This record gives sequence, structure tokens and C-alpha cells, in this order.
Amino acid sequence: MSRALPKYNQRRVAVIGGAAAVVLSGAVIAGSALAGTPSGSDGATGARTLAAAGTITCPDVASRLPAVPASAKAEVDRNLALLQTQIQEADKRLRDTVGQGGPNFVDNAILGPLKDKRVATVNRIATAIGRTAAKPTGLDALAPCTLNAGGKANGAGNANAGAGSSAAGNANAGGNADAGGNANAGGNANAGAGSAAGGNSGAGTITCPDVASQLPAVPASAKAEVDRNLALLQTQIQEADKRLRDTVGQGGPNFVDNAILGPLKDKRASTIDRIAISIGRTSAKPTGLDSLAACTLTK
Repeated sequence: MSRALPKYNQRRVAVIGGAAAVVLSGAVIAGSALAGTPSGSDGATGARTLAAAGTITCPDVASRLPAVPASAKAEVDRNLALLQTQIQEADKRLRDTVGQGGPNFVDNAILGPLKDKRVATVNRIATAIGRTAAKPTGLDALAPCTLNAGGKANGAGNANAGAGSSAAGNANAGGNADAGGNANAGGNANAGAGSAAGGNSGAGTITCPDVASQLPAVPASAKAEVDRNLALLQTQIQEADKRLRDTVGQGGPNFVDNAILGPLKDKRASTIDRIAISIGRTSAKPTGLDSLAACTLTK
């Protein structure tokens, strides 16, 4: 009896140990399965950010133009080339920011800004033709672009634009800058310093140079148009300030420049250009006003 008891104890220990091993193995397997399954929230996050770089497609402007006067050809060709550059820059930014941003990142930081950059450029093309021939209308409808394949594709992007801005303005307007870019009026424009290093911190307000005080005497025939565009400049600042508040905590290190200050600069450049053109119809056209387009973020 005394010899059988140890054997019984040995068997009992073996059974308990085996059961424990089975339980432990099951826990490991279950843990591995759970680890390999993305949670619903993670999946949703992936859907909300830029999943992969697609390509940007924009309507062709050249094919929609009327006969271009010889006196306007150089300027028109230069701006048509700029439209292609803008698409290439936007495509590059799309590739460089894969996985970044919130639910509207592609619209706010890429498609929307591209739209208004194109609006400003198309407007210059129409103005160049209009100096010696009938000014083409409706070209602004060619400004919105779309995103094809992988990634978020909300078509032409945000349309926070202020009414009356040069053809369907987007609050992300025409001069977004794929960081560090061209200073061409319709090209990249990382205008105003002051981007919050870690995205939009929400601190501060947007300050822009006063345009009205820098104008020469405005002919009576241009006063209504000039006043309308001066009011639009104020509206653009208010919209940019609102966007600054609405996007607190969003974006990467260049979000404020790319999605707010840069676009605001080119919206202002386009509006200021219209002011100069309207004055220049019956008086000397003011020059150098484009230096007033850039705004800054004051803390």
C-alpha cells in the first residue's frame, strides 16, 4: 500500500501537468489569433487615412481654349506648362504622404489646394487671351481634379471657398505648397511662416498685409469691382481663421502651411491680381501688389 501511493501521486501530477500544458497552449494560440486580426477601430483608422498613392487626373485645359492671339501665346503656353507642373507636384505629395493625415487629408492638403492653384492659373490664361480677344469663360470648371485608384478619392476636394473667389475657390485654395515650392503665382507657395511644428496646434490667428492702403487712386469705373475684391480678401482671412480653429490637432509638421497659409496666399494673389487688372483698365496698373499676398500665423 505504501509503495502504490507514490505511483498514484506521480500519475496525478502527470495528468494535472498535461492539462495545464493544454490550457497554456490554447491561450497562446488564441492570443496569436487575436494578434493577427486587426481590430475594427484599427481597420477604420486605416480607411480614414491615405492608404496608398493613386494618381491625380485633371481635365485638359489646352483643348478647351479658343484661338489664342499671337500676343498672348507665350503667356498662355507658360501657364499651360505650369498646370502640368502643378499636377506632378500634387502626385509627388500624394506619394510622399502615404499613410498620413485624418479623414479629409487628401482633399484638404492635396486635391483642394491643387484645385485653387489651377483656378488661379486658368484665370491668368483667360486674362491673357482677353487682352486682345474675347475672354473665354467657364474655364474654372476645369479646375477640380480627382484621385484615381488607391487612397481616398473625394473628387475635387474641399469646397470651403468664399463666394466670389476667382472661380469656385476652395478654402484650401490655389497655392498649396508641396512644401518648399515654387514661388510662381499659380505654383507652389508655402507662403507665410508659422506652421505649428507638430501639425495644427490651434494657437494663434492669421495676419495678412493690408491691401487697400497700398492701392493708388482707384478710378470711379473700377471702384465697385475693387471694393468687392477687397471685401473678398477679408472673407478669405476669416475662412482661413475658421479652418485653423476647425483643424486643431490635425496634420503633420507642415499642415498649417500646406492646407491653410499656402492656399490662402494664392487665393489672395488671384484676388489682388483682379484688383490690379480692374484699375489698369482705365489707369496705370499697379505693380508689386503680389508681395502682399503672403500671410503669417501669429501666436
